[in-house]
Amino acid sequence: MAHAPIRFLMAAVVQEQDVDVAGRALTVLGLPVFHLSSSGGFLGRRNATLLVGLPEDMLEQALTALHKSCRQRVEYLSIPLEGAPLPLPTPVPVTVGGATVFTLPVERYEEV
Repeated sequence: MAHAPIRFLMAAVVQEQDVDVAGRALTVLGLPVFHLSSSGGFLGRRNATLLVGLPEDMLEQALTALHKSCRQRVEYLSIPLEGAPLPLPTPVPVTVGGATVFTLPVERYEEV
């Protein structure tokens, strides 16, 4: 059975907590998934970058799988309050998570 040619490369940056579920969701679709450990600039948290080779007709299915498997969370950062007499940190809610997805066209793909 011939595989559909890969036409897109998807790079999905997900939180470390979601990487296993997201990887399985993409693998169940029969997509090749490569996992790269990375860390985020925002908050310096651990995350993962999933590289996914996509045939043209699988783009929406892959995005749906990521949407279902990568959830957003509210975390609290302690930020010192300016002008306060004592440097008491104030917890500030920040929404993190989900997936940041980049999709690039592939001109050439080879397995050697």
